[in-house]
Amino acid sequence: MATATNNKGNKFAANAGAAAGGFVGAMGGSFVPPVNVTINRTQNNGVPAQGAHQSQSLLPAPEFTSPAQVRNYCNTLRAAGVTLSIEVAMAAEILKGVLAAVPDPDGRPFGSRVRAAKVARKLSKSADALRDAAKNAAAAYSSFQQEYEEEINRVRHRARKPQQPVINWAQQ
Repeated sequence: MATATNNKGNKFAANAGAAAGGFVGAMGGSFVPPVNVTINRTQNNGVPAQGAHQSQSLLPAPEFTSPAQVRNYCNTLRAAGVTLSIEVAMAAEILKGVLAAVPDPDGRPFGSRVRAAKVARKLSKSADALRDAAKNAAAAYSSFQQEYEEEINRVRHRARKPQQPVINWAQQ
């Protein structure tokens, strides 16, 4: 019995080493984009700010009082969706690589890869949903242009008056 316990201990030690090596291999072979972090610090000298809790949003305020605001909102949503989709898809691949290095408790062949794929699949679905959100944001603006083409053109013609040649009398 003592040797069986000892063999399990050695087996675990060998698998732990393989897991560490797999982790390094998974991280070394993956592409990690550069990340920029911006920190804005405001000092209020101990005086609590009015409206002390402010949440920051990736999107502009949903104020749709002009076609430009609709376009800006849809473009910002599309850009954020594309960026987040790429980041989440990469995170899913990294997670799959890291989890695949964890040994399967039952010792099944390829068991760790199967378990890792099941977990990473959920992140991949999140990336797909973000990509679809980006597509739908672009489609929303396109649909807005089609449905309100008459109103947009009516204002557009008024806004752009033909330029008359200007005579500069000071230049003689």
